[in-house]
Amino acid sequence: QVRLLESGGGSVQAGGSLRLSCEAFGHSYGVYCMGWFRVTLGNEREGVAGIDIDGTLKYADSVKGRFAISQNKAKTTLYLQMNNLKPEDSAMYYCATDVRGGPLCSAGYPSADYGDWGQGTQVTVSS
Repeated sequence: QVRLLESGGGSVQAGGSLRLSCEAFGHSYGVYCMGWFRVTLGNEREGVAGIDIDGTLKYADSVKGRFAISQNKAKTTLYLQMNNLKPEDSAMYYCATDVRGGPLCSAGYPSADYGDWGQGTQVTVSS
């Protein structure tokens, strides 16, 4: 089991930027990819970005060209650079792991049955 700790959320105006971080602690056996997903106040759930063990990056169409996912060399910290933020990006952002073939690996919304989730960090974008 991997423990995930997110940070970096906050409030910004539209057009601004934020960088989220996610530190991973514990054994990563079985983890094939890591990524980010978000949940809005209206409980809309959306995968945002994923990176697999080979370094392949995937993004949701809604964030392509604006968000960038990356990892440190040790693969213990995951990042999400968010640029040109829009009010519709406002949500709780979660870091998560997934198994091979899992939806998060394709920037989809993951299942809690197969991976670990962090506690989330809030992002609020005002117009």
